[in-house]
Amino acid sequence: MPTNRNAAIEMNKEDFRQMGYKLIDSIAEFINGIEQKPVTTGETPEQIQNILGTSSLPEHGTSGAALLERATELMMNHSLLNGHPKFMGYITSSAAPIGALADLLAATVNPNVGANILSPMATAIEKQTVRWLAEFIGVSPSYGGVLVSGGNMANFTAFLAARTAKAPKNLKADGLAKAGAELVLYCPKTTHTWIEKAAVLFGHGMNAIRWIATDENNKMNNDLLIETIEADLQNGKKPFLVVGTAGDVSTGVVDDLKGIAAICKKYDLWFHIDGAYGIPAAVIPEQKELFAGIEDADSIALDPHKWLYSPLEAGCTLVKDPNHLIDTYSSHPVYYNFGNNDEPLMQNFYEYGLQNSRGFRALKVWIMLQQVGRSGYIKMIDEDIQLSKLFFELADKHPELEAVTQNLSITTLRYVPLNFENYSAATETYLNKLNEALLNDLQQGGEVFLSNAVIGNKYCLRGCIVNFRTSEKDIEEIIEIVVKEGRKIQTKMKNEEPSMQL
Repeated sequence: MPTNRNAAIEMNKEDFRQMGYKLIDSIAEFINGIEQKPVTTGETPEQIQNILGTSSLPEHGTSGAALLERATELMMNHSLLNGHPKFMGYITSSAAPIGALADLLAATVNPNVGANILSPMATAIEKQTVRWLAEFIGVSPSYGGVLVSGGNMANFTAFLAARTAKAPKNLKADGLAKAGAELVLYCPKTTHTWIEKAAVLFGHGMNAIRWIATDENNKMNNDLLIETIEADLQNGKKPFLVVGTAGDVSTGVVDDLKGIAAICKKYDLWFHIDGAYGIPAAVIPEQKELFAGIEDADSIALDPHKWLYSPLEAGCTLVKDPNHLIDTYSSHPVYYNFGNNDEPLMQNFYEYGLQNSRGFRALKVWIMLQQVGRSGYIKMIDEDIQLSKLFFELADKHPELEAVTQNLSITTLRYVPLNFENYSAATETYLNKLNEALLNDLQQGGEVFLSNAVIGNKYCLRGCIVNFRTSEKDIEEIIEIVVKEGRKIQTKMKNEEPSMQL
């Protein structure tokens, strides 16, 4: 009987080395020349499908070298490149090269970071990473937590912990219908859509959300928050959670977190901060006051794959008392021989979140934090903020642009044609249509990739800089591109709507 199986999926050392070296060479060239490529090819789904082909699942295997070469070509030449210096859409960072290498290493060892016995070193590294992230943003390293896929999951994980901590104790046994029907929660109108998903998916329904209006600075109106809590208490409701935002996705505004913390303390409510985008900026000494109050949060969501430049996926939930996570997620079926958290230094991450089997997300974050260090991150994050301010200033100075908002590393603006000064409801509608058409043109054109925000009924272009490759030169060129394409769209719309006179 042969001692080794001849498995089709196995690869000998020399083949692996040759393919790996070739791939690494291709990646190095790709990274080195990324700014020369278009941000996106603008290919339609039909074109992409034709390039990929529509063949059926193959019956027999193909050379690994040939497959890897084709996959490299497909990914590098037919993708949106969020590592491009002129990518400023949504909140997806330019990924650190060392993070890609860390993902390769993590996938090679392939630990299941659900239980300590299955991943002894990976578990220790994730624990250390969680502690470092807490230290990084300026809260106690005694916060516990877990690495998750991204912002939605980080916020979901905290949401359920908050409910377990603040709901009637019979919730687990009797469910929401008996124990939690009157539970309500509070958040500013600027909160990301994760809150709607959580309310629906976890059985509360949309009507359990109390959307609190924002003030003149676009922060949650804390006076209205108090009034709403008081009204709910008088009506027999059971408030349990308040969400504050540390960098809202449209404009980057940070709520009055210190004020929210005091309100939560007064009413014995769980204080959660959605800092998925903005909270890494708390590392900058000059920004500390903006984030005052984070140390009082019961839980915090942050995404290393946003402003810490990690490759996807990497989100994190931090909880002041990690026992709340265990209370929420732990279970001990007879088929788990994983030990328990009473043992010294033992930690089983399946007891900290929704996943049992878990990939090793922490390695890339752990390596990046060490490669860059606190001072390196302070410099890069502050540079992103300064570039955003430059973007706003250049837009404000340009006669065909209107600078609208600037907070953290997000700037919003819109194109306004020359001599377009007599605003009315009709002209505002026209400007909204113009800027929406302009955004669609920019997103397909390949020169720059922005996203959108609607601010005070104005449809705006939105640039979020979480990109260590973006430079002042890129910002200056983006201004020129927006104006150039804006003029083209304006001319096209004038021809299509000759009644619109400027």
